[in-house]
Amino acid sequence: MTEVLTNWYFWVKSLHVISVIAWMAGLFYLPRLFVYHVEAVAQGSDTDRLFQTMERRLLKAIMNPAMISTWIFGLSLVATPGIVDWTMIWPWVKAASVLAMTWFHMWLAKQRKSFAAGSNTLTGRRYRLMNEVPTLLLLLIVFSVIVKF
Repeated sequence: MTEVLTNWYFWVKSLHVISVIAWMAGLFYLPRLFVYHVEAVAQGSDTDRLFQTMERRLLKAIMNPAMISTWIFGLSLVATPGIVDWTMIWPWVKAASVLAMTWFHMWLAKQRKSFAAGSNTLTGRRYRLMNEVPTLLLLLIVFSVIVKF
């Protein structure tokens, strides 16, 4: 198995990067949709139903598959011999950041359900603040992987 991972390393790494890009796009866009949804849409209106459809499709058709493939390809890279040195700090920073990113994804999924149930209580300001979470995590991940501190 390790020989397969070594031979396919660049393909797996490429698919991991593509998956991360798709996941990040959703993590940036869904909270922004929530901002517009909470600030400009009347509950129960046609526009409310349109926003709910867009939010559901973004999460289910793009974000969930992208998160799953990010994890699969990322764990494949971790299992590739010679790629990760667990005695250094960077893989632990990246691992913690990816876990936090996954938590944020699940939090967004919960918020989507609150919109669907008509029970959202968060403001546009709160969603704007939460929209900064993936940016901070992205910076931690990229710097830890590239700089390898």
